[in-house]
Amino acid sequence: MSASETFRKQFDHPQFYGRRHGHKLRPGRQRLIDDLLPKLQISIEAVGPSINNGCLFEVPVQNIWLEVGFGAGEHLAGQALAYPEIGFIGCEPFINGVASLLKTIDQSAIGNIRIFNDDARLLLPALPERSLGRVFILFSDPWPKTRHHRRRFFNRETLDQLARSMKDNAELRFASDHAGYTRWALEHVLHHPDFSWPVRRCIDWQVPPEDWVQTRYESKTNKHGGACTYLRICRRPRSV
Repeated sequence: MSASETFRKQFDHPQFYGRRHGHKLRPGRQRLIDDLLPKLQISIEAVGPSINNGCLFEVPVQNIWLEVGFGAGEHLAGQALAYPEIGFIGCEPFINGVASLLKTIDQSAIGNIRIFNDDARLLLPALPERSLGRVFILFSDPWPKTRHHRRRFFNRETLDQLARSMKDNAELRFASDHAGYTRWALEHVLHHPDFSWPVRRCIDWQVPPEDWVQTRYESKTNKHGGACTYLRICRRPRSV
């Protein structure tokens, strides 16, 4: 059984541990969920053919980038505005965060974002091979207790799926303010045959990339004196 088949068998219906709902949405944001989200929402069944046929977005795009767990959407919206020629897929099961992103999309007339408002592990097997030019996994829950480590999104199974769906030399950006989770991520990357971490100096993981867009969570961490780590991981070229 291939890694892809194993992943599908294990994660077609993965147990989800995060929150899906927070406080009751204000009427304006609820209207965005009711009216705007259906226009931007993508389904597992349609995402593969839509990417292959170039019809996932209303305008032609040069590449597709994926953000896993976009929170309130600050980074995703900022990237979409900075790169209008790129199509963005954002995954987020927390409906309040989705509503926050929809407000920004509506106010800024952003047209190159599509939303999968569920667990990203459900979407990964549906993505076509070599379809992603960049992936963001930013400040996902570190699940710090040892007995909860299996809940971490960054693991061998998701790396296998990302390796399948990422283009050669595509970049995976991982950021965290939890040292233990960062070490965990690096261990998985360094032991995975399809990824490398081309680091040269300390600044490479201490300072974010030039086109970085700070998230609300990251801002709180910096305000309280916390340290964030930024990993830029490369998908190795395929041998064939």
